[in-house]
Amino acid sequence: MNRHTNPHRGSKFDDFLREEGIYEEVEAAALKKVIAVTLGETMRRKGLSVARLAAQLGTSRTVINRILDEQNTSITLRTLTRAASALGCRITLEIVAV
Repeated sequence: MNRHTNPHRGSKFDDFLREEGIYEEVEAAALKKVIAVTLGETMRRKGLSVARLAAQLGTSRTVINRILDEQNTSITLRTLTRAASALGCRITLEIVAV
């Protein structure tokens, strides 16, 4: 594509995602990936299995697997904070004006 005919030349990637109507979906997926990877790494570092974390939380392995699933963005904040707490961590959330 000729650089002079590219309608996105010079625009921010966020602007492109908004124009495409997928900004919130992409941002949620990125946030979930960071959370899932961080919790998974913390579990490995502490030698904690999915079954053991599930038992500590009084829930099923399926719930823990959903938390660790990078693609699953339908996890509640309560579930995430409980899992983080069981791992000796906490989740912080910041809303930033754009």
